[in-house]
Amino acid sequence: MMRILVTGASGFIGSYICQEGLDKGYEVWAGMRGTSSKGYLTDSRLNFATLDLSNPEVLRQQLEELKSRMDGRGWDYVVHAAGATKSLKPEGFFRTNTQGTKNLVEALIQADMKPRRFVFVSSLSVFGAVREQAVCRPTADSPWVYAPIMDTDVPCPNTVYGQSKLQAERYLASLTDFPYVILRPTGVYGPREKDYFLMAKSIRKHVDFAVGYKPQEITFVYVMDVVQAVFKAFDAPNAVGKGYFLSDGCVYNSRSFSDLLQKELGNPWVLHIKAPLWFLHGVCAMNGMVMRWLGKLTTLNMDKYHILRQRNWQCDIEPARRDLGYKPEYPLERGVHLAVEWYKGNGWL
Repeated sequence: MMRILVTGASGFIGSYICQEGLDKGYEVWAGMRGTSSKGYLTDSRLNFATLDLSNPEVLRQQLEELKSRMDGRGWDYVVHAAGATKSLKPEGFFRTNTQGTKNLVEALIQADMKPRRFVFVSSLSVFGAVREQAVCRPTADSPWVYAPIMDTDVPCPNTVYGQSKLQAERYLASLTDFPYVILRPTGVYGPREKDYFLMAKSIRKHVDFAVGYKPQEITFVYVMDVVQAVFKAFDAPNAVGKGYFLSDGCVYNSRSFSDLLQKELGNPWVLHIKAPLWFLHGVCAMNGMVMRWLGKLTTLNMDKYHILRQRNWQCDIEPARRDLGYKPEYPLERGVHLAVEWYKGNGWL
């Protein structure tokens, strides 16, 4: 039986990867901090691996102990889904997303536990606001004005989160004879996801808030399509050493998601508010400063400002289709329906 280690197993994406691995017949090890919740990891077939990615020496000892429990063979595949999407200070992103990745890879190598494939869950955010200038006029057949971000573009992340993920990618690229594959999903949504859920709560309270007056073209990917790509990356012969964008293959305007949420919530009346970017900048700067002073994480910070300010989130998924056999199965309408049904069924809405 093939073995998988999934770091960040208690998180949104990681928990789905664990369940899919079990359903596919793998021996799944859920890697997580000792303090992480197991609320979405209740399947009795799961094995748990406590990992301290912040301490190289402790991590090496933990891997050696786990290796002895697995008859010295280790894992066939490692999916590194652990990461920080919020942090009180910028260094927190680099400590978790960059140094944590480096610590894990070095510990695997030192423990002679190099996997057949190491799949790193990165983000489209590593490229930042590239291709922001309109390249064509909208038509009835194609309303889109921007060109998709390509894997040949020069990354220029506009968030600290994106910078930390890019540094992790560059570390992996510096290695020789290490079989990594990088996945760069765009905005990931689905049941149990909390940030897009806030939009659903807002719609239910009759408010839809957007910013900026230039056209904004957005992409999404349902969590199970990300999971699909993870497992396809395990054995794709031409994928080693490469990075792949993941979306559902479609482009949406800034109202698409909120309109679908409104439909799924029974079409409540909604006040659509569009604010200027300077207003969002002020709100995010002030809220981020206050929350840092209070020692609390917040969604509205300067990273969020740059994400909402970015106008072009199109990305080219043809390489993923070609090399991985990736076939997105959840267009936005289907995915939003499933997410809202889960939110309702679990008392979130």
